[in-house]
Amino acid sequence: MTYELKGDDDVDLKEIRKEIDHIDSDIFGLLERRMTLSIKAGRVKNKIEDKKREHEILSSLKEKSSPPIRPDFIQGLYQRIMSESKKLQQEEHRLAAFQGERGAFGEMASREFDKDVIPVPCKNFSDVFEGVLNGEFDIGVVPIENSSEGAITSVSHLVAEGKLNIVGEVALQIHHSLLSHQEVSLEDVRVVYSHPQALAQCRDFIARNKMESRPFYDTAGAANMIAKERPAGAAAIASKTCSSIYGLNVLKEEIEDSRYNYTRFIVLSRKKLRRKGNKCSITFLTDDRVGALTTVLNVFKDEGINLTMIESIPSRDYTGRSKFLIDFKGHYSESNVGRALRKIKRGTVGFRLLGCYRSWEL
Repeated sequence: MTYELKGDDDVDLKEIRKEIDHIDSDIFGLLERRMTLSIKAGRVKNKIEDKKREHEILSSLKEKSSPPIRPDFIQGLYQRIMSESKKLQQEEHRLAAFQGERGAFGEMASREFDKDVIPVPCKNFSDVFEGVLNGEFDIGVVPIENSSEGAITSVSHLVAEGKLNIVGEVALQIHHSLLSHQEVSLEDVRVVYSHPQALAQCRDFIARNKMESRPFYDTAGAANMIAKERPAGAAAIASKTCSSIYGLNVLKEEIEDSRYNYTRFIVLSRKKLRRKGNKCSITFLTDDRVGALTTVLNVFKDEGINLTMIESIPSRDYTGRSKFLIDFKGHYSESNVGRALRKIKRGTVGFRLLGCYRSWEL
């Protein structure tokens, strides 16, 4: 016998299915996180298989299970999960750390740089740097500058003051979407959440639609929050990808103010890049005197070297010196570049060649 749902019953079924979709999204995200943690565990433990721990997990699940979850179902499910985890631990996988949550632009940049890496979300930029430095991750992928809003200063500080090497870059075109849950339409949106950079890149759209900006630690994190908390009259600015990950409606696409909206991501590693590149990054401190930076810039001019970025980083000490981060075209093995680097090193303090790598051509 079959039943036909009508009226309120049909509405109720839709709501149930929406809730199931949200739960499925959470399960998928947690499974992805668990598998990644399994890979990380495999790097530090002595053996892949631990029968005692597996027995403890299955026994615990059996004790916890109650209707509608049958013990044989949950144990069988977890045996499959643990089997897949062990298989992943035996394979060679590279982990790429990025700041944010699933669907963040940092995750996209990681896959653009290397389609075979496994992107791993981190709460803060400092967590990315620390994780790469201690060997938890193979590489880190972080934004360094945006074509509309300029340098990401917090990242520049970490790059200039850290010990990691720059081994690559990715220039990603950034398209922002306005996302919300099903009960909110574009006309209903009064408050919009996102990372401060994303809010700045959509400043005109937000003002034009009389919305209030609320900074959030991550674009994808804001989308996840909207999906879970479902606040009235609120939306998130994030990638369109986040709509499918978190089950949100796309209220409007490509809301960034500039059509030419690119973010440059750098790729960090403990190891130096061995293959030849065509772009270098350096950092140094200048003396607290008139013309100190001009002296350095004249070295590049005299040697015919093209600068692609120069950033002044506020000093965090009392010396009065300014720290600079400079990118330029060339390789340190080229005679003019080698001469320039030697001159700059002699005339500055704390000079460091951060890396020479292949530039990302748009």
